[in-house]
Amino acid sequence: MKKYKMEKEKSVEIINEAIADELIALHQYMYFHFHCDDKGYDLLSDLFKKTAIEEMQHVELLAERVLFLGGDVKMTVGENVKQEQNVGKMLEIAKTMEEESYEMYNDFARQCNDNNDSASKRLFEQLVDDEERHFDQYDLEEDNMQKYGDNYLALQSIERSKTYSSGQPGGGQQGGGQ
Repeated sequence: MKKYKMEKEKSVEIINEAIADELIALHQYMYFHFHCDDKGYDLLSDLFKKTAIEEMQHVELLAERVLFLGGDVKMTVGENVKQEQNVGKMLEIAKTMEEESYEMYNDFARQCNDNNDSASKRLFEQLVDDEERHFDQYDLEEDNMQKYGDNYLALQSIERSKTYSSGQPGGGQQGGGQ
């Protein structure tokens, strides 16, 4: 009878690589959030912030799995934040990051399957779904930018100005150092 044994160290290594990827995304999206918020682009600012929070939740799920497997969580960010403030380029970067993540996580799911680690495989499959959804959101925003150009961003800033001038709550944080 053939024995099926999971190599926990291999799963821990893969999961820690995913944690590094999620930490990069978390930092990058918060950077984009700060700059979009500062310019009054509330819709995009909120999207980047919500995605960053989801990436943080991914780190937590992955870290819990590493600990369950008896490994140590490596909180290493393998890349620096891209200092990009052009919204169109932000969206391109975000789409590329999400695409690379879901491709990598599909591969990780396969590796976990080959390693007889079905729980980690399911976790990566869940992450693939989330990363594809993020990609779709950024793709939609990029389409809006292409259709409406700078008007798309201007409308977001105008909406914030209207909200603040009317004294209504909401509309993100006050930007521009005000």
